Amino acid sequence: MNADVLVIGGGLAATWTALAAAQAGGDVVLADKGYCGTSGVTATAGVTHWFVRPEDHERAVTERHAHAGGLADHEQALRVLRTTWERLPALDRYYPFPVRDGVPDRTHNVRGPEYLRAMRGLVHRAGVRILDHHPALELLLRPDGSVGGAAGVRRQAGGTWQVRAGAVVLATGGTAFRSHLLGSRGNTGDGHLMAVEAGARLSGMEFSNYYTLAPAFSTMARSMSYLFGTYTDAGGHEIALPSGPDRNRVLAAALLRGPVFTTLDRAPDWVRRTMPVVQPNFLLPFTRRGLDPYTDRFEVTLLGEGTIRGVGGLTVTAPDCATDVPGLFAAGDVASRVPIVGAISGGGSPNSAWAVSSGTWAGRAAVRHARTAGSAPLRPAGRAGIRPSGRTATVDTAGVIDVVRDELNAYDKNMFRDGPGLRASLSTLNTLWTEVESALTGEGRDAVAARETAALLAMGRWVKEAALRRRETLGMHWRTDGQEAAA
Repeated sequence: MNADVLVIGGGLAATWTALAAAQAGGDVVLADKGYCGTSGVTATAGVTHWFVRPEDHERAVTERHAHAGGLADHEQALRVLRTTWERLPALDRYYPFPVRDGVPDRTHNVRGPEYLRAMRGLVHRAGVRILDHHPALELLLRPDGSVGGAAGVRRQAGGTWQVRAGAVVLATGGTAFRSHLLGSRGNTGDGHLMAVEAGARLSGMEFSNYYTLAPAFSTMARSMSYLFGTYTDAGGHEIALPSGPDRNRVLAAALLRGPVFTTLDRAPDWVRRTMPVVQPNFLLPFTRRGLDPYTDRFEVTLLGEGTIRGVGGLTVTAPDCATDVPGLFAAGDVASRVPIVGAISGGGSPNSAWAVSSGTWAGRAAVRHARTAGSAPLRPAGRAGIRPSGRTATVDTAGVIDVVRDELNAYDKNMFRDGPGLRASLSTLNTLWTEVESALTGEGRDAVAARETAALLAMGRWVKEAALRRRETLGMHWRTDGQEAAA
């Protein structure tokens, strides 16, 4: 196929990107690993946006950046607020925002399944060609090194696909390193690996160790409700929790000692009334077990969110979300959000606003770039998991992923960091990388699994390398052997 713009991904950022590109007059193709409108973590959640009245923009940015470790960009954050304020009302006709004084109240939670269903409809009506179940494996490069398309596998129909495009926007999301975070299984870092192979850079990868609470028997991680819990150890002794970012560290330390339990008994009535409306699936795991989380004690765990609610990702080198590689743009969680939130997690609200705004900027810029792009022969850029450097051999991909999951999610390896531990993790991952890079390959669906394995491993190596190089504690990057906290 041929297009002006190819968008790779199918979640929140991808749909806002495709919509913006089509509205700018581009001929757009969207290729999703899954089914556009159900992909990614937003589809399983209730999200809010950093949606602030223009007269309050300066104050909102100043308050958030007070804890950003000095790394955030004030003007870039203001641009996010301005663009989100401009763009979010496009949903009014398709999503039932609550109405207050005759005006839609867009500050409320937006139910993920309905949100993305509406976004798919908007994208479809804008004339975007949607390729569902078409995972991308690699970018295609022109002789000058610019990006001119991508290629992948047709998961259902069989065979392969290739799209030649004037520009490509990666909106493939972050990765939780197979922590079992709900909705994140398909988010394996594929876009990051494709971009780096083409010459893109990464930033903020050390800030990729955010954790969120969930029942020990479920993947249903919804952090807001857990602010109202009473936490105890196995002996029933209450665990005193501070407010702010140290809260999860105290819980993780307790979990390393033994089981932790909670009852959400401090939840006010408005939370109990609101949860079934804005996040209907939150109560399902409890209902199935005959539990009432507001009165019954249940065991909890912390699930890693990696670069999803962490901030590391591809460096964007211009306000239009361009990467270092001509013709390649990044939107949403695949891009570094350090300029927006600095060294701390953006949580759901700024991340959703970033998806809206970065998708808008990248989509429009990709159309402008495509109008200047010439025609040239294309060459595939993919390597690890596709074109091994040595003799192909059987690689235990499940075993590799298990190691990545442990090294990137275990509290004592990834939340509490020190030099020896990081070097040990990096050595383990580098040894596996040598095997994967030299021997792993596959055909058809096996190629998708091979590529996901390579991407997860590559992402893990980059996180550990960045964490090792930043020797001081800063934001969510916590060095137990470093200097005193810098922020």
